[in-house]
Amino acid sequence: MTTLADLAELVRAPAALSVPGDVVAGAAAAGALSPRTPALAGASVLLYWAGMAANDWADRELDAIERPERPIPSGRVTPTAALGLAAGLTAAGVGLAAAVGGRRAAALAVPLAASIWGYDLLAKNTAAGPAVMAACRGLDVLLGASGGRLWRALPSAATVAAHTWTVTTLSRREVTGTDAALPMRTLAGTAVVAASAAIAVPGTRRAAAPAVALPAVLAGWYAARYGAAQAQVVRDPSAGKVRAAVGAGITGLPALQGALTARGGAGLLGLAVAAAAPLGRRLARKVSPT
Repeated sequence: MTTLADLAELVRAPAALSVPGDVVAGAAAAGALSPRTPALAGASVLLYWAGMAANDWADRELDAIERPERPIPSGRVTPTAALGLAAGLTAAGVGLAAAVGGRRAAALAVPLAASIWGYDLLAKNTAAGPAVMAACRGLDVLLGASGGRLWRALPSAATVAAHTWTVTTLSRREVTGTDAALPMRTLAGTAVVAASAAIAVPGTRRAAAPAVALPAVLAGWYAARYGAAQAQVVRDPSAGKVRAAVGAGITGLPALQGALTARGGAGLLGLAVAAAAPLGRRLARKVSPT
């Protein structure tokens, strides 16, 4: 019988802590923080979980060989149940976004959902895979900005998308391991991402004086945590080290989102978003985020 723990493992529940910060960062950048922001963040989480369930459904035959302990190949969740859960979560996520954000939110939630499914079913094992996944995260940031000046959130969306490219590129070597060249490239990308998050964007609301340095501090925390994990892969490019770096990239994303939120003028909210990073690391010890 399928349990809630099995479903949590299927959708990689702890990794969802890396999702609400997308919406919050986008809303802060666009001047669109409002009571509807938490609901849009909830819609984003539903779509993320849908993507995780669809991913395992699409990979069920490969996982039977490489990861037989996963919920579907181990028999704890049937393929039909996984596909049904993915479809239901997708409908719920798009519906919630449209209900609270109207047409503008729906206009972003629909292509976001399409990109998620497109990645899982078509692009994942192609050269376009990292770019499609990066687009998913970028659209997620813009979903949060849908109630404000969307163009102001484009730099934040690009920053989160670039981070996602590094994580997705590494994740393609979680089973086989890699060589030192790949983590060196993603590490360079992480440095650029952290630097971009720390730099003020013209047109965004200025933070109060005590919080001027906060984006740089949070971006530095993100870079130190995720960068150290990638440096380990440079020294030892084994599959285990790659998986650890991917996990660090997923659980460390809230620190980057917090930096972007603070850069948008919401310093305390940025700290709250960043606080999900250590919590995500603790939960990842119980349910793998990769």
